[in-house]
Amino acid sequence: MELTWHGHSTWYVAVDGTSLLIDPFFDNPHTSLDVSDVPTPDYVLLTHGHADHIADASAFTDATVVGTPELTGWVADKRGADDTIGMNLGGTVECGDAYVTMHRADHTNGIGTDYEYGAGMPAGYVIGDTQPTREDDEDAFAFYHAGDTGLMSEMRDVIGTFLEPDAAALPVGDHFTMGPAQAAIAADWLDVDHVFPMHYDTFPPIEIDVDRVEREVAATGADAEVHVLDGDESYVFDRPYADG
Repeated sequence: MELTWHGHSTWYVAVDGTSLLIDPFFDNPHTSLDVSDVPTPDYVLLTHGHADHIADASAFTDATVVGTPELTGWVADKRGADDTIGMNLGGTVECGDAYVTMHRADHTNGIGTDYEYGAGMPAGYVIGDTQPTREDDEDAFAFYHAGDTGLMSEMRDVIGTFLEPDAAALPVGDHFTMGPAQAAIAADWLDVDHVFPMHYDTFPPIEIDVDRVEREVAATGADAEVHVLDGDESYVFDRPYADG
């Protein structure tokens, strides 16, 4: 699995022969790419309807758009998406070579400047290369994109315990989401091996010292390795899954 961070919460994920773009928003200071430079993915995954997560969804209407039924319906009606998959919390859908499980995020939701459209529940995604199972599968690998969220006990009680992601992209910018201290607790609860900070330094309210994330993770006693990526930088997990 290959993960590429394009700033804010925008990730390009490759699972074998399938590409997935999460929360496309290329008007941010961490990417040098114009949206027209981005290869069209097979799937676009949207966590919620805020503008800094769906701003560039209309540039990828040839892809299959995945999200809550309310959000995918809006993208189809207002942004011209031809192919959508509306799913809901707890569900898993097969997206090419990837298995995508939607889980809740603790945040607000709505579309438009005045949030005149509801977009259902905000969400995060666990993306795996095998179907989720309670049976032992040592070769399986899963990446958790937490979306915009605060710390929530489901990270410990459900996502970490039963969905068992190996790596997690966690918002750390504070103000609108978790900050470094709560993200470190999330990393501990999730019991992941790898943490990728996101949703920080995009605009003034979420400017932070990102080095705090590693210090806070160490302070929790978590075993996770923190990877602070540059914009448009990739990280590759190869089988057997080790550091990229």
